Amino acid sequence: MKLIFTVLALLFGVPPASAQKDALPLLPAPEEIKKESGFFLLNSETVLFDSLNEFPGELNVFNEQLDQTYGYKLKIVTHPLSANYIQVFHGHEGNRNVPGESYVLRVSKQNVHLNGYPEGVMHGLETLFLLTNAQTEIHIPCLTIRDAPQFSWRGMHLDVCRHFFTKEEVKKYLDFLALYKFNVFHWHLTDDQGWRIEIKKYPLLTEKGSVRKETVIGKCSDTSKYDGKPYGGFYTQDDIREIVAYATERHILVVPEIEMPGHALAALAAYPQFSCTGKPLEVGTTWGVFDDVYCPKPETFQFLEDVLSEVMELFPGPYIHIGGDECGKKRWKECPHCQALMKQEGMKTENELQSYFIRHMEKFLNSKGKQLIGWDEILEGGLAPNAIVMSWRGEAGGIKAAHLKHYVVMSPGKPCYFDHYQSKDRSKEPLAIGGYNPLENVYAYNPLSPKLAPADRKYILGAQGNVWTEYITTFQQVEYMSIPRMIALSEALWSPAGKRNYADFKKRLIVHTALLEKMQVNYARHFLSVRQ
Repeated sequence: MKLIFTVLALLFGVPPASAQKDALPLLPAPEEIKKESGFFLLNSETVLFDSLNEFPGELNVFNEQLDQTYGYKLKIVTHPLSANYIQVFHGHEGNRNVPGESYVLRVSKQNVHLNGYPEGVMHGLETLFLLTNAQTEIHIPCLTIRDAPQFSWRGMHLDVCRHFFTKEEVKKYLDFLALYKFNVFHWHLTDDQGWRIEIKKYPLLTEKGSVRKETVIGKCSDTSKYDGKPYGGFYTQDDIREIVAYATERHILVVPEIEMPGHALAALAAYPQFSCTGKPLEVGTTWGVFDDVYCPKPETFQFLEDVLSEVMELFPGPYIHIGGDECGKKRWKECPHCQALMKQEGMKTENELQSYFIRHMEKFLNSKGKQLIGWDEILEGGLAPNAIVMSWRGEAGGIKAAHLKHYVVMSPGKPCYFDHYQSKDRSKEPLAIGGYNPLENVYAYNPLSPKLAPADRKYILGAQGNVWTEYITTFQQVEYMSIPRMIALSEALWSPAGKRNYADFKKRLIVHTALLEKMQVNYARHFLSVRQ
């Protein structure tokens, strides 16, 4: 590790290891930490002590991390030992309850004690893993940590439609989420450029809708050149179940997104009868917004209800994201059915027709015990009664929804879109969609906008970082675009606002690079430079 810091100091002008000696690689920063003298030596002889066998899943995750990083797993025992053990126990510390996601971690020279409920124990074990920090001999400093998150929704999104990522790559993404204490994975599964989830009742969705004939080269606004290569991929229902189970073991809720009424070209290429024209269509080969969207007729609603019925069987969580963004209205304006429906229902604008569409789907989801989430365009024309709003076009939509007493997840493009550039010098960066979201701006984000009325703050669940993949073609590039910005957002959502300090964060992040290097993560290194 000293060698790594020496190299960093020479290459990037960062402080050498001696300047980081007091920094612990705790990311996000815990709510309360008390450092003590000495250390606990973790090695292959250390055992995991779970007296009532209450945390097999959490300990399995921890063991997998140790095995992948250090090449060994620890034995799990149910009987007490005198020393060299890590004990996990349930939910209480004397008379002090440790509810939900909170935990208490005590490290002494002889042993480690971790207590909490399952979610908290998982977070505590991730904290312990962070403290291993790629050491040859793993010395965990003696300390006491009391920790709990500030926001209940700490999310990361991944678009697998524009570019597809394998089942194992999605699991690796979930490993990052767990490590940095995110608890929501927003999985964007359908869009114009590809349908990525198997639906048994409608096999053409994956037979035709999962493959585009070619892909635009470079910026779609600057070129009309295409690569001429078919591109596709999808997840079987067994794949979905496996990934959801993997996430669940890490206490991460998976929220699937099935886009409607817009961003539906891949579905309509497979089943054009659900469009306004019924004419043959192709899966999108470029990026942007397309005119062809779902037509709000009975057979379309039946199709979507059938699709969502299968989706709900695969995703046991309470939420289904239906998109609702960037729905072009041109076809609706030209469609005799749409215009007749608007007249019949007393609608004056196509925005009201979109609201009608969303309300129909929400009523169906509510009848199945699920709650609808949509991007902030679902406010247009009137908000569905129970919808959660994900605010991406700035914070205005979220503020309005909170005022209407709807729950909100803040996800403004600035600074929560990680497909934007991280450096002002774009010549040294991989091609991105645009914008500029440097690490310090992500770190400074607070979902509780000062524009929120005090009474409306309780409706802000938290925030989410988004990774759209129009220009992200490999998982290595996903890593580069999301790490360390993902880590900065994790601290913005987990750690107390009054205790956050960007300079201190960078010190801890620099120490953490030892583990990132050992894990062979392709992280962005802008924070190591004097100038970003």
